[in-house]
Amino acid sequence: RLGYTDSLGHPQLRGEIAALYDSISIDEVIVFTGAEEGIFLLANSLLGPGDHAVVIYPAYQSLYEVARSTGAEVTLWSLNEDAGWAADLDALESALLPNTKLVAINFPHNPTGALIDYTTMRAITDLCGERGIPLLSDEVYRLSEYDPGDRLPCGCDLYERAASLGVMSKSFGLAGLRIGWIASRDAEIIKGMARLKDYTTICNSAPSELLATLALRQKDRILERTLGIIRDNLVLLDRFFGEHAHLFSWVRPNAGPIAFPHLLAGGSEAFCRDLLEKAGVLLLPSTQFDYGDSHFRIGFGRKNMPEALERLVSYLADK
Repeated sequence: RLGYTDSLGHPQLRGEIAALYDSISIDEVIVFTGAEEGIFLLANSLLGPGDHAVVIYPAYQSLYEVARSTGAEVTLWSLNEDAGWAADLDALESALLPNTKLVAINFPHNPTGALIDYTTMRAITDLCGERGIPLLSDEVYRLSEYDPGDRLPCGCDLYERAASLGVMSKSFGLAGLRIGWIASRDAEIIKGMARLKDYTTICNSAPSELLATLALRQKDRILERTLGIIRDNLVLLDRFFGEHAHLFSWVRPNAGPIAFPHLLAGGSEAFCRDLLEKAGVLLLPSTQFDYGDSHFRIGFGRKNMPEALERLVSYLADK
């Protein structure tokens, strides 16, 4: 029926989401209108003036800008490109302060497609656990690892004060449903977001919740399709970057349909603008991530990516 749904999300949908985790019950899931609402409500329920947050970098802008909008101070924790976008645990530990109220990470990582290993993930949760700091684990690209053996445990399964962020728009490829969620064993985290949701969306779209429930019941088929597209396109990108190593360098991603190549000469914003105007191909310059002007994010999760790549090759040949 097209009435209001439960504010926390329809119980059947929350049940399907809870089944994605090892230690989460229905009552430990809250559903949002996309992942963006989850980021907004978590940050605003945990942070305020005088507080401090540590956020992975580069990152989806909302992870650090929403935290800043609460009045909190934000320290950006940079990944090391020269080491394959590795996570520096010593740098993370040094960034933690007595007033740190949130650490936000994102693996598989946007925009690089990088993954850390289990030992590093366990060390991050231990650093937070020793200090009682809540952890936002942005896992929207989880389940799109090229090798399932690389898949990390969910943050909320490793650490009771972690909040795992998921969404139907990335690995599941169903962005138009506008359904995201947070799973956490910390009842106060769920309650804090639930109170604020009464002032944002109140509840989600009933048709979207139904369709998301059906999709999660068929998740294996959907994920197989997604990974098929990604793997086919990654073969083409491997060849492209090998043939154009004089123009670009890249750290090959480990998961998801995104990568963050390095433009070896010139500015990425000018390059991306010219490419869009002359070839109709859209890449995202690193200026949009507040990460200098020498990288760009490339997305390859679409079936028409080979056509876009052909246009890019033609554009480069005409330069």
